[in-house]
Amino acid sequence: MKTSRFALWTLAAALVGAPALAGDKVSFKDPTGDDNGPGTYKYPTDTVYKRGSFDLTDFTFEKKGDKGEITLGFNTTLEDAWKMGNGFSVQMAFIFIDTDHKEGSGSTDAPPGLNVKFAPKDAWEKVIVISPQATGRVKAEVGNKAGALKDNVLVPNKTKGSGRKITSTVDLAGLTGDPSQWGFQVIVQSNEGFPAGNDLLTRKVNEYEGQHRFGGGNDGECDPHVIDLLAGEGKGEASEVKAQHDMLSYECAEDGTAKKMATLSMVGAGEKATAEEKKAEEKK
Repeated sequence: MKTSRFALWTLAAALVGAPALAGDKVSFKDPTGDDNGPGTYKYPTDTVYKRGSFDLTDFTFEKKGDKGEITLGFNTTLEDAWKMGNGFSVQMAFIFIDTDHKEGSGSTDAPPGLNVKFAPKDAWEKVIVISPQATGRVKAEVGNKAGALKDNVLVPNKTKGSGRKITSTVDLAGLTGDPSQWGFQVIVQSNEGFPAGNDLLTRKVNEYEGQHRFGGGNDGECDPHVIDLLAGEGKGEASEVKAQHDMLSYECAEDGTAKKMATLSMVGAGEKATAEEKKAEEKK
């Protein structure tokens, strides 16, 4: 049976838009222009925070032996305005990994300063912290502030920014299995050299933006301190903007505490497999 050119074109278009999930390497895309958290966030006013600095465009994780190689793409050329020495200054990212998709396995809490939690089915086993800060400083902050989560926080031994990409290499301590079956979530934040209180090197979001503070949120601790993340199926489709805003929706009590905390989910083939397994189980 002959295959029409239209059918081939449709298949090719679908493959281009789909996230790459193949054994030891996974790649996802994220829409541009959604670097506004739940839809209301605004950049700090200082010129070092140029438009697109926190706009995630793509993410790749590749397992090579006992190491993982990570690439993060952004919607602007990186700059080392604060002379951090790694080719970038203001960006920071947290890469959460769910290896087993089991409710009750892993953590639903996030490191301090993010003000988010994860759905029980998306509890994470490991989180990789990507920062322009020196490795020793990041590890010290993790040890002092991450509490019970600290043993599951991985800090890369090498991170570099060039062009529009940040690349990192991390030892895969405790991360075993097939990455194409894992769930991933990438949270984009801003490197903060003088974090408030117990925050893990993260920059706060306030009601009004300031020179070094994001605006559009709340002056309490009820709003998610997340500027961009992966959503939907990680294809970079326009619908994923709404999915991001929905995930980051929150409610504040009068005293600034969280009445409803932003609750995140993972992206990845493993999540699809889990959903299909549940549907099959329900049909029995």
